[in-house]
Amino acid sequence: MPLFRRLPADLQLQLKKHIQVLLAEKPFIGCAGLIVTDEMRVLIAAQAALLLLNRRAGYFRNLRQILVYPGIFVAERSTTDPSGVTREARRVLAGESWQQGQVILAWDAVLEGAATPDDGRNVVIHEFAHQLDQATGVANGAPFLGRRDRYARWAAVLSAEFQQLRDRVARGEDGLIDAYGASDPAEFFAVVSEVFFERSPELAAEYPALHREFVAYYSLDPRHW
Repeated sequence: MPLFRRLPADLQLQLKKHIQVLLAEKPFIGCAGLIVTDEMRVLIAAQAALLLLNRRAGYFRNLRQILVYPGIFVAERSTTDPSGVTREARRVLAGESWQQGQVILAWDAVLEGAATPDDGRNVVIHEFAHQLDQATGVANGAPFLGRRDRYARWAAVLSAEFQQLRDRVARGEDGLIDAYGASDPAEFFAVVSEVFFERSPELAAEYPALHREFVAYYSLDPRHW
């Protein structure tokens, strides 16, 4: 995990302590024949623990288990169109977070995310950001911020940047924030979290207001790592 070596010594120590707690409290379950090893558990916990640095919040309090597949997996989903017709849909995924307390990960995607710490893509950060968002209910891009007066500014900044991303995607333009973030506010929060931890200097340069909100939320600034 190259990103670990970038951390200041005090954050490395914090991360190790968070890893120990996550390993003790959260069960890791192999799926599709996968046998979960200590290496897998530690590497997943280490990336998830990045989201806990300098924070007083608990250890993903609603999370009951982490399910790990060898590779991408297929999820069955029911969708209802505006006319009320329900259809079954199959989605191929590398990760998913459920409000009921599960995170599902593809191990090959976990390895790729850990090995490449500067591409702004990390499935563990993405799905555990959803867990933070889901701690207060359905994921909507507005996680618990601690103080009531912070919500208005958070909503204003993220709503404006979310709309700009949707406009950019509609024009077919590439950019620092992945187009998947334009899906909905919850995905926007998770996608920007990936960029924040892996490409923080660029995020601060291109989206200074957005970067400031994430610095305040995560209580750290990865630009200094």
